Amino acid sequence: MRAWRLYAAVAVGGFRRYATYRVATAAGVFTNTVFGLILAYTYIALWDERPGLGGYDQAQAVTYVWVGQGLLAVVAVLGGGFEDELIERIRTGDIAVDLYRPADLQAWWLAADLGRAAFQLLGRGVLPMVFGGLVFQLALPSDAGTWLAFIVTVLLGILVSFALRYLVALAAFWFMDGAGVQQLAVLAGIFFSGMTLPLNAFPGALGELARALPWSALMQAPADVLLGERTGLALLRTYAFQAAWAVGLLAVGRLVQSAATRRVVVQGG
Repeated sequence: MRAWRLYAAVAVGGFRRYATYRVATAAGVFTNTVFGLILAYTYIALWDERPGLGGYDQAQAVTYVWVGQGLLAVVAVLGGGFEDELIERIRTGDIAVDLYRPADLQAWWLAADLGRAAFQLLGRGVLPMVFGGLVFQLALPSDAGTWLAFIVTVLLGILVSFALRYLVALAAFWFMDGAGVQQLAVLAGIFFSGMTLPLNAFPGALGELARALPWSALMQAPADVLLGERTGLALLRTYAFQAAWAVGLLAVGRLVQSAATRRVVVQGG
């Protein structure tokens, strides 16, 4: 019970930490809104030429844009979460202090990231969606059940995102400078999350591969749930897909963390 209270406090601290950056939040909302406008009109032109692309009508495609802009910071497709700080602590050796704390390293950073994601959902997720709904006719659901299912997929997407970024950060134990690995991870996230184009529109084997990779759990899966494309058994399969990647990647993170811990002990004599 004490451990849960500790991690809850860490999550609250993560929320409050990001809540203090009001100017950065406002700038992020503005950036997401402008980028959303650019993408929305691009999608309108594309769907005029290719109606039904990816199984979406034009209203669904435009909705997909604004869902993506609302989730962009929440699931940290472009990074910018805990990983920068963790990599720096590994580089400077301060990670040794973290390992002596009476708290699990992975759980500590996960709690902090959940707090960050909760703030980003409220601070940067809602306003772009509201703006998109005022400017365009969006295909949003009217029933609470679909919204609840969407929130569940967002939470699972956050877990997958954290697990991926945690592995990227731990790579700094071996590379010391994690910038290169971070850049590769961001590029993979941009392409395979559906940030620029729905993965349903990817052709053939490329589309099948993209939809099978963990990045599709970040934006494509939640968007499809909100658009009503995954209901019933398809919704359960979506949950299972996201949960499997979250559990699997978190487990790999534990193994890498264990190996990294032994490395720190060895280096420390």
